[in-house]
Amino acid sequence: MLSWQIGAVKVTRVVEMEMPMAYHPDTVFLKEATPAELRKLPWLYPHFVNEQDELLLSIHALLVEAPGLRLVVDTCVGNDKPRAGMTGPNGLQTRFLEAMAEAGWTRDSVDAVVCTHLHVDHVGWNTMLVDGQWIPTFPKARYLIGDTEFAHWTAEGDAEQQQILSDSVQPILDAGLADMVGLDHVLSPEIRLTPTTGHTPGHVSVVIESQGERAVITGDMSHHPCQMAHPTWSPSFDSDPKAAAATRARMFAEWADDEILVIGTHYASPTAGRVRRDGAAFRFEA
Repeated sequence: MLSWQIGAVKVTRVVEMEMPMAYHPDTVFLKEATPAELRKLPWLYPHFVNEQDELLLSIHALLVEAPGLRLVVDTCVGNDKPRAGMTGPNGLQTRFLEAMAEAGWTRDSVDAVVCTHLHVDHVGWNTMLVDGQWIPTFPKARYLIGDTEFAHWTAEGDAEQQQILSDSVQPILDAGLADMVGLDHVLSPEIRLTPTTGHTPGHVSVVIESQGERAVITGDMSHHPCQMAHPTWSPSFDSDPKAAAATRARMFAEWADDEILVIGTHYASPTAGRVRRDGAAFRFEA
């Protein structure tokens, strides 16, 4: 289980699933990332692209232990939730909670939950199925929900997204555990949110600052390190591809100049590293 220390803050990765993604001309995910283009970026191999030129991705949560705060950032897909293209008819059945326990975290020990945005693979373990009902997985936590993000998706007519809100967000509201927060909300002296919009209208990343050290948890402002070489590469599910590309270019430049540890929310192992300038673009040094 990977973990990183940033001053007095410890971040631990808990994996729900890992997956290679082979290129297909009809892909909705980084259509420009052809095998030929990927081979021009040898630094991606072998950690982030395999010998078959498949993009390597991970869906994981990040457990952030800061002084006086235990925070879960992004809660993956979740068990028992059938999701189009991601799970079978009865949903995933993983050992996610057991893996958390192995890291020393119980459900009751979590103080707060942040979802960088409200897509399917970032809200799933907000809730769990008990006796046919969706209940909060972390009953003593405050769930910090972006007010801009929530307003956007509750007004969205897409049936699949409404199902996601119904089983993974509404039970949190019903239990009185939700706090609506702004894009720059401060959780503690060491932990704050920063706006990284474009992938979704209210998308945030999580900034960690402790004892002179800094790190950031990306969320989906970047899905794969190849986007450092090509910030304009956007998946079709970026809400605003131009804004997402501008955010990536801006944040990569900031992170490269400031020597920030970048922890990718979907980056395969080793998951964390430094952004380096590489000509007019960037590369990832893990």
